[in-house]
Amino acid sequence: MLYKNLIGGEWVGAESGQTFKSISPADTSDIVGEFPASDERDVNRAVEAADRAFKEWGRVPAPRRGEILFKVAREFERQKEDLAKLMTREMGKILNETRGSVQEGIDMTYYMAGEGRRLRGYTTPSELPDKAQYAIRRPIGRIAMITPWNFPFAVPTWKIMPALVGGNTLVWKPATDSPRLAYELIKIMDEQGVPAGVINLVFGSGGKVGVPLAKHPKIDMITFTGSTAVGREIYRYGAEKLNKVHLEMGGKNPIVVLEDANLDLAVEGIIWSAFGTTGQRCTATSRLIIEDGVYEELLERLVGRANKLKLGNGLDEGVDVGPVVNEAQLNKIHQYVGIGLEEGAKLMCGGERVTEGKLAKGYFYRPTIFADVTPGMRIAQEEIFGPVLSVLKAKDYDDAIRIANGVDYGLSSSIYTQDVNKAQRAIVELEAGITYINSGTIGAEVHLPFGGVKGTGNGGREAGEAAIDEYTEWKAVYIDYSGRLQKAQGIE
Repeated sequence: MLYKNLIGGEWVGAESGQTFKSISPADTSDIVGEFPASDERDVNRAVEAADRAFKEWGRVPAPRRGEILFKVAREFERQKEDLAKLMTREMGKILNETRGSVQEGIDMTYYMAGEGRRLRGYTTPSELPDKAQYAIRRPIGRIAMITPWNFPFAVPTWKIMPALVGGNTLVWKPATDSPRLAYELIKIMDEQGVPAGVINLVFGSGGKVGVPLAKHPKIDMITFTGSTAVGREIYRYGAEKLNKVHLEMGGKNPIVVLEDANLDLAVEGIIWSAFGTTGQRCTATSRLIIEDGVYEELLERLVGRANKLKLGNGLDEGVDVGPVVNEAQLNKIHQYVGIGLEEGAKLMCGGERVTEGKLAKGYFYRPTIFADVTPGMRIAQEEIFGPVLSVLKAKDYDDAIRIANGVDYGLSSSIYTQDVNKAQRAIVELEAGITYINSGTIGAEVHLPFGGVKGTGNGGREAGEAAIDEYTEWKAVYIDYSGRLQKAQGIE
């Protein structure tokens, strides 16, 4: 089936007339849909539509905007199972996970709908008599939104819902590996009463859609989730226009396991964090740092568990790990495995593509664990974005924290320990936007800020109240009812 862009409330094809296909990574013979291969002409039309809609949408009272989002959330709930199955089919992760991903989008939509009744400002006393002052939130304007394929429902809702409740309009370029989920999400929003032009959907490549969208002179803000390399380019485009730019980028997330840890609990958290979503999460655990005294025991147990994980189509019962998203990513993962071997790391399990049986029709890679990894190795420094776990040894707590912090990223982190003092120290000392105690590195909830430090981002946060800050601007208001000119700061 051929799907279309949504521009100014109308479903339209690309000006070029060209299309591309979305293919299931579990079975490359399964075509999920055909989509417009848009270009700058389509981007221009979408931005103009967002510009026209902003003049009205920004004046709609925030509680009314929130009421529309409540309707959207209820429809998301009604279609949850269908959306989850479609997500598994289109991008590969198992059905149990896609249900959670859709639920996260539902949670975010309800949360931000409620913000329509708050959208808090604040008042303060003036230093002068007969004068009132307060601060209110105002929309930023027209927002360009570029999202990844690995969370094709949840991540867009993190951006769309606070942006809309804040009074902004959007143009969205979704990933080319998961366009069908974007279509279904926006179709629901359109049907539930989001006005024409308030959110516009343009399918296509990063070069032909993403770049002209980010560079467009009428765009006031860019929000991007994806690789650090692309994020740096987008940051430059925004800087040239003095746009606000929000970036969520890579991660090289560590789990630290100390000698006093509950190893049974640690094994569960590590396996889930390293191989859930086939390691294709920005918060996935890709480095495991084990204190010397429990290194061998924990490594042995992890390899045993990893070898028992069942690969397969995520729609099938009993499957633990689905495919990676496409052939290019499969090749990248395998190249990194080769790099790890060349660097002297010890391959404990995995390290190969599945080529037998029906799995040969998809992009399946066996869960992989490297031991004897040292901090300077590329597999311990660079984001692989696949089911590859690098295991490093630490002498003690201080050494473990030093290793954990010795990368360019800082998104999520975790420590397993029964020592409350070390746990509290880790909260302060781990260089990351998120820290878990006695849990893995994944599982963020929508009502706390999400984001990272260093090469992971540029200081912004999504989710929670922080998202409202991200997608609104402050305006200060002063009301002098003294009937005379009063000068602040004690000026006579």
